[in-house]
Parts: sequence; structure tokens; C-alpha cells
Amino acid sequence: MSKILIISATSGTNLALANKISDLLDLEREIINLEDFIMPLYTPNVEQRDNSVIKGLCEKFIKSDGFVFCAPEYNGGSPPILTNTITWLSVTTKHWREVFVNKKVLIATHSGGAGSRFLSTFRVQLEHLGSIVYPRTIMVNSNKKFKVESVENILTDFIELI
Repeated sequence: MSKILIISATSGTNLALANKISDLLDLEREIINLEDFIMPLYTPNVEQRDNSVIKGLCEKFIKSDGFVFCAPEYNGGSPPILTNTITWLSVTTKHWREVFVNKKVLIATHSGGAGSRFLSTFRVQLEHLGSIVYPRTIMVNSNKKFKVESVENILTDFIELI
């Protein structure tokens, strides 16, 4: 059976979105909140330190068949915590794409603005890392509320991909 890792970049509305998505999935899944994983800002001189938090997080990613990322748009792109996490994951294994290559990914956002720039820029980054990004996304904001039926349709098709 497939396992999905649902990643929330923040502990607010995106964690709530992650929980709503999780409630609609009928397969093995785990929700993680990146704010729960204390890791330093990546710099090459910090990379050499032993960091069991990052290694444990990396194992969760490796053992999953697919990911659902829930993150807000920050300054027209990804939030810093997500960028830092992706960077750490790419330097933790022998091959920098190992965590992401051929993993199926669904991107979701609950943003103060539209969130469309996060969705598009993060898609490009994930594809560069070797992920297979599902073409539909989940977008929630003040003008676009969470619609259970729509999200169920997206998740059903995403699960078929996995």
C-alpha cells in the first residue's frame, strides 16, 4: 500500500489545510509540520555538523511514495522554512535528488493572497528535483474557500497517479 507524507510549512492555516486533506484520504498517511523540526539555516559550513533531526526528516521523505505540500506564498514564492528544508534534504543523501526523484507530488496552498505564484514556482523546483507533480492543485484563500467535493476529485485522481 502507498504511503503519503503530508507536509505543512506552517502551523496555522496550512496545517489546518493539511488536516482537511488527510481526512479525505483513504490510505496510509502522515502529517508533519516543518515548524516542529528545528534545523539551522543551511550554509555549507553548517552542513558538516551531525543533525539527527534532518536525517530523521529525510527518512520520512524517503519512505513515502508521494507528498502533499501545503504552504503559503511568501513574497511571490516559497516560504523560507520550506526552502531551507528542501535544501537540507538535497544535501543529506548521496545524490542530491534522491529524496524527490520519481515521487508523486500534489501542491496545496492556503495563502493571504491568491497563492498562484507559490504553486507555479514550487512546481518548477519540484520538477527540477525529479518529482512528478500532479497538474491540478488545491488553492484556498479569502476569495476561494475549501470545497470538499473539488478536493475529493483532485485527491482521487492524485491517488491513481501513485
